[in-house]
Amino acid sequence: MVQVRKADPNNRTVAENRKARFNYEILDTLETGLVLTGTEVKSLRGGHANIQDSYASSEGGEIWLINSYLPEYLQANRYNHEPRRRRKLLVNKREMAKLAQSVEREGMTMVPLKIYFNDQGRAKLLLGVARGKKLHDKRQSEKERDWSREKGRLLKERG
Repeated sequence: MVQVRKADPNNRTVAENRKARFNYEILDTLETGLVLTGTEVKSLRGGHANIQDSYASSEGGEIWLINSYLPEYLQANRYNHEPRRRRKLLVNKREMAKLAQSVEREGMTMVPLKIYFNDQGRAKLLLGVARGKKLHDKRQSEKERDWSREKGRLLKERG
């Protein structure tokens, strides 16, 4: 008998930056917290967010998420938040120093990969330390993806 697991309502992905894995070579990931207002959390729980064009930046000893889009929560009227405001990321000091060092010295960038709710129901951001891919690297990863798709089709046909 096959057991079907129900998806945990707390531990679910709200927004994912799928283009990041195509445009960047992800070398390391880090789970960070987000400083949010109440209406931002409500909007996230509704499943509306976009982090496609966003990035993280280290400024003044803190790390900020810039250009992420959390739409206004419609029931909040005048107590609403600004959809594209800068949001502070909660990172351990040691990890923050390591991130800042890798960005400055090695020419890497911090790319948000996904926003999700963890087991405690807190909003978390998966931050990737990445190096940009060149055009030939993108073509190579596209070829590999096409070949794996084709290989799956061939195996399925042969049975």
